[in-house]
Amino acid sequence: MFSGCFDSKKELHKFGSKWRTEDCLDCHCSKDGIDCCTAFARPVGYDEEKCVNIFNKETCTYKTVEKDDHSKECPVHEWVG
Repeated sequence: MFSGCFDSKKELHKFGSKWRTEDCLDCHCSKDGIDCCTAFARPVGYDEEKCVNIFNKETCTYKTVEKDDHSKECPVHEWVG
């Protein structure tokens, strides 16, 4: 009998353990199996004609910036995730 859960990479995680995947999912192992959810919110309330979202996989965050000048951040009014 196993004392944990195997993830998609065949790595064993102990029951009760939590981890973040390289795809920015927060996961938890229980006797019922693995439960994962996104570790980030996605911006949706912004000027889509003027701005673009850039995802940082290192920090699992989005930055919304002007398409023509990535040094200028755009206001975001709504997030989902």
